[in-house]
Amino acid sequence: MMEKDARIYVAGHRGMVGSAVLRLLEARGHINRLSRTSKELDLRDGQLVEQWFEEARTEYVIIVAAKVGGIWANNTLPAEFIYDNLAIQTNLIHQAYRQRVRKRGRSCVLSGPMQQHRLLPTSGYRRLNRNL
Repeated sequence: MMEKDARIYVAGHRGMVGSAVLRLLEARGHINRLSRTSKELDLRDGQLVEQWFEEARTEYVIIVAAKVGGIWANNTLPAEFIYDNLAIQTNLIHQAYRQRVRKRGRSCVLSGPMQQHRLLPTSGYRRLNRNL
């Protein structure tokens, strides 16, 4: 159980899930809720993330941060989304480890039920499916 005065960082607090997490923490009486906008802290930049973690002395990290853009953007720029999201997750998890954060949490939110093949690159799956 997290102490009410524990320093809790919610990465991605402006998104749908992150804002709900922040409200829940507030409702449960947690007084040291930490958050930064993407303009204040670019989570893709490892050096900035390292510096912020050293200054913030975070005890808990809840990771719901991601670059999002909807179906069209994800299909148009898939490599950019993958690269940016891997950088965000890697930087946060690495600094949480280095700074000896007590607990880390993360999530993945999808718009609804999804068949496993939908997670595969579209063109590759279609080619494979046609050739079977």
